[in-house]
Amino acid sequence: MNSLNTYGALVARVLMAVIFIIAGLGKLGDVQGFAGYMASGGVPAFLAWPVILFEILGGLALLLGFQTFIVALALAGFSLLSGLLYHFVPADQMQMTIFFKNVAMAGGYIAIALLGAGPLSIDAKRGK
Repeated sequence: MNSLNTYGALVARVLMAVIFIIAGLGKLGDVQGFAGYMASGGVPAFLAWPVILFEILGGLALLLGFQTFIVALALAGFSLLSGLLYHFVPADQMQMTIFFKNVAMAGGYIAIALLGAGPLSIDAKRGK
């Protein structure tokens, strides 16, 4: 059970972080297009860069287990908000699937926030 506790938290962090890291890096290929997409949901286009940085840096922080409680809750909130703004379309089954994926991700981030980063993390090395 000890190695499960040691490596399980790391695996969970990696799996939950990779989606944000990849999404943020992917947006670097077409920042203007992403800004237009954000504007279509009512979010000002000038927030494209802060969102991209949040996705990349938040994902990396979670991956490394740095400030895990705060970062995981922020990622949970982001997942819920983006799901509501861009994917809550009850008439479109595909969008609703993506919406509920975001809801499930938020649940995972909340669990990580509450359970902690585990022993293989920066937080653990810093005694947090």
